Amino acid sequence: MAGSRRKSPGITPEILLRAYSIGLFPMAESADDPEIFWVEPDLRGVLPLNDFHVSKSLAKTIRRKPFEIRFDHDFEAVIAACAEETSGRPSTWINQTIRSLYASLFRMGHAHTVEAWDGDELVGGLYGVSLGAAFFGESMFSRRTDASKICLVHLVERLKQKGFVLLDTQFTTEHLKTFGAIDVAKDEYEHMLAAAMDSPHLEF
Repeated sequence: MAGSRRKSPGITPEILLRAYSIGLFPMAESADDPEIFWVEPDLRGVLPLNDFHVSKSLAKTIRRKPFEIRFDHDFEAVIAACAEETSGRPSTWINQTIRSLYASLFRMGHAHTVEAWDGDELVGGLYGVSLGAAFFGESMFSRRTDASKICLVHLVERLKQKGFVLLDTQFTTEHLKTFGAIDVAKDEYEHMLAAAMDSPHLEF
């Protein structure tokens, strides 16, 4: 993980929001480690809202409306699912401290979810933080084919409708690159972040 990293002895929701506003975000070594450290990558993952790609096959799936999409319906269930260990993700950086902090941000109106439901079953989702005109994606999960992808498409649609200018993915993955995610250098990211922070806080 290229970039700087520093330990955080104590953190409040207000400190967390301040960190996001200057380009830092928290992680933990594992779910069992109570410590949190700040991360500032040299290359930042960004998903350009005006250059978002949806494959023809995914668009076709979305038109069939296989899931009910809900926003901010069950934050605790989403972050718990994101923290679960799975065969494809044997460990997680989401510890109890992070879960508690982001639950506080949710109550403050700064953390949000996009959720895919099949009846009464939560089958996919994502959560992140909104601040100014930026949305910082944190984690996503999927229990059904394409569930998290469909949530991401709905997230981008909502951010564009509301006037957001930055969707920060922290890092890029091959999965995110299929949607158009790019790596930007730290100085370029700082300009993008400053422009988003200059905006009044947008409602999600």
